[in-house]
Amino acid sequence: MSKGLSYRDAGVDIDAGDALVEAIKPLARRTLRPEVLGGIGGFGALCEIPKKYRQPVLVSGTDGVGTKLKLAFALERHDTIGIDLVAMSVNDVLVQGAEPLFFLDYFACGKLDLEVGKKVIQGVAAGCEQAGCALIGGETAEMPGMYPEGEYDLAGFCVGVVEKERILDGRAIAPGDAILGLASSGPHSNGYSLIRRILERGKPPFDPLTPTRIYVRPVLKLLESVPVKGLAHITGGGLVGNVPRILPKNLTARIHQAAWPRPDVFKWLQETGGVAEDEMWRVFNCGIGMVVVVPRDQVQPARALLEREGERVYEIGAIERSSGEPEAVIV
Repeated sequence: MSKGLSYRDAGVDIDAGDALVEAIKPLARRTLRPEVLGGIGGFGALCEIPKKYRQPVLVSGTDGVGTKLKLAFALERHDTIGIDLVAMSVNDVLVQGAEPLFFLDYFACGKLDLEVGKKVIQGVAAGCEQAGCALIGGETAEMPGMYPEGEYDLAGFCVGVVEKERILDGRAIAPGDAILGLASSGPHSNGYSLIRRILERGKPPFDPLTPTRIYVRPVLKLLESVPVKGLAHITGGGLVGNVPRILPKNLTARIHQAAWPRPDVFKWLQETGGVAEDEMWRVFNCGIGMVVVVPRDQVQPARALLEREGERVYEIGAIERSSGEPEAVIV
């Protein structure tokens, strides 16, 4: 009679998965908000809506990290990729005017490496702390044969809340409004399929794993005191692809590229890769990670508040009347 098989024989280590859950618990506890009921380990995560909201509207977002993960594998650095994961979802939720409430992660691999898993989730917890949202739960999936050895995949899910009358949808944006740009920390988590090709041509004078900037706390403070008309998270598609998403019809965002210094990382990528200027604007954020649209007379107070909160702020353009579909024009 042949020897009976176990789940471990099939490549799944239940004990390692349990050990990762235990390692995650103290990390998650540091991120908890008063509204969270219970802790990590249940079948579902429970969270009340903060009592300060009279007509709360829930805002949800989900995203991954893309091929930036490939660099984490190659460089064997896993401690900040979780920050990227959180950033991509919380920044998206933020642009509706919402306060991120909680976050869940999905970590999938072929064979669970406990130390790697802990580093990844440490980054997720760090991102949640930056954003002020609770790491309320998640899923670790060990699936033999699904991923190459030493690799994993990540996905993140965020839920936020906004007062119904304060939802930001861009409808109030009008000709004459000013466009402010908040500096990025680098390419964030976009364009890495191209970046990895460029890195084959030379050693970069920058850290390719610099995590995505999380704008939540400064922008939420801004929303409390300045009549912001629109926010755009500059991800894949760049300024030309993302700013039009918040503009009403018959409006153009005229953006002056000379209004801010293009960071050296983008200069190096363009020169080393021979990347055309139009392609740079379509693929990368080119130094601006978040766009804020405010009335012209609110530029100075908005800028002063954001700078006090640690942001580098540039007045990068203005809203103009046009005819047809909304667009962003780089000049």
